[in-house]
Amino acid sequence: MKKRITFFAAFFCVAFSFQSFAGDIYAITVYHFTDASQETALDTYLQTAYLPALHRKAIKNVGVFKPIANDTVADKIIYVIVPYKSFDEFVNLPARLMTDNLYKTAAASYLNADYKNPPYKRMETIMLTAFPMAQQLTLPNLKSPKAEHIYELRSYESPTENYHKSKVKMFNQGGEVTIFKNINANAIFYGDVITGSRMPNLMYLTSYENMADRDAHWESFRDNAEWKKLTTLEEYKNNVSKADIILMHAASYSDY
Repeated sequence: MKKRITFFAAFFCVAFSFQSFAGDIYAITVYHFTDASQETALDTYLQTAYLPALHRKAIKNVGVFKPIANDTVADKIIYVIVPYKSFDEFVNLPARLMTDNLYKTAAASYLNADYKNPPYKRMETIMLTAFPMAQQLTLPNLKSPKAEHIYELRSYESPTENYHKSKVKMFNQGGEVTIFKNINANAIFYGDVITGSRMPNLMYLTSYENMADRDAHWESFRDNAEWKKLTTLEEYKNNVSKADIILMHAASYSDY
């Protein structure tokens, strides 16, 4: 009983923090799958049922991405990134979907999949709040064909909560967000992870015309004088214990 009370207390604390937050809230759904049939099932569901339903509910700018590494790994992934204006909008979405007959019809094969033939292996959801210096999702301004675009999702884990706060401060007050803006890295979002399996951590998504453009931008970032100065400050030392870098292409039906 005590564990249950503790869980609900923690849940309402998180819910309250979301309610009082002024910027976007991001939900990153991570679908793990193993083969082409599951990928087809997920693509069909997302393209014909899920994204159209979100659009009907005025939830736009939904990103769907596939890691380039999917071609060579056993645990294949699709990332779905949805921006919400409030915690209530996120919590109430499943119930709203179940009142949408167009959604239920289009999603029937996904929703009613047999246990012997599920559309994915596992799924998880990561919740984030937008950084103070970048409170809304920003669509990229890219000119090359969509199939050439490179999207780079990064996750920075910290050894403790205090070191995590240091890294978040480094992005905001420290000026790391501004550096990305100045080099035109086409950042789409920066978020502080509130719920997820890799905490404490932050995540952010940048975008590029192609792989060569991505490499050139990162060289520019590393050579930036403000970045070099930032890395010498004692208050920001040792604030990242693990960095994951995921290079991705957008699905053809992704909103960007």
